[in-house]
Amino acid sequence: MENKRFGRTRALLGEENFARLQKSSVMIVGLGAVGGYVMEALARAGVGRLVLVDFDKVEESNINRQILALGSTVGRKKGELAAARVRDINPACEVVVKDMFVNAGNLPELLAEPVDLVVDAIDSLNPKCCLMEALLQKGVPFISSMGAALKTDPSMIRLQTLDQTRNCPLARFIRKRLKRRGCDLKKIVCVSSDEVVSVPSGALFMEDKPSDGGRARHTMGSLPTVTGIFGLVIANEAIMRLSGRKS
Repeated sequence: MENKRFGRTRALLGEENFARLQKSSVMIVGLGAVGGYVMEALARAGVGRLVLVDFDKVEESNINRQILALGSTVGRKKGELAAARVRDINPACEVVVKDMFVNAGNLPELLAEPVDLVVDAIDSLNPKCCLMEALLQKGVPFISSMGAALKTDPSMIRLQTLDQTRNCPLARFIRKRLKRRGCDLKKIVCVSSDEVVSVPSGALFMEDKPSDGGRARHTMGSLPTVTGIFGLVIANEAIMRLSGRKS
């Protein structure tokens, strides 16, 4: 069964490189629009161990762009859904679920988990900066996602270092914060879009108050295509690195 399941990946990467992929461990922090597609691609590529970190539940507003979000999954935990999906794709994959909201206080516990690579798909500024700074300090390889909202042009999506990013407000805020903390921006690999955005009327709006009683928040329009491409570009880079096809 496994030969058929991963035969095309093995054929392209080669036996030795595919074996490296099967022995690799990846942590994905955030299982939303970008992180969900990273998870999907890494599971289908045959990565041997996935640590999936998310505290959130699926909301109806997630359905336009998140791979885990369906009418039948609204209200369910993303981590639980992700684990079941990965095991259905690859029963041999070891899945660890961390049901937690990442912050400075629980980062030591989270990063005690041994992994070869971390994917940062967090969409909140403070936790994102704390995670990136901690990963740099520990020397753990990682790839980070910048902002995909309001972007529409796939040709402008780039894999680059944080200091090279352009026309991304999230990246700009992160650069300022991490520079103040003494972080080397040239060591942070990320996926971002260089597209100059002309914000259409209505693309920025106040989301309805969540059913769990949380606060309503400002949000931005986004497409399933661009967010998905962000995730797949990250996953492709991870596969190339972990398999040994790219150092």
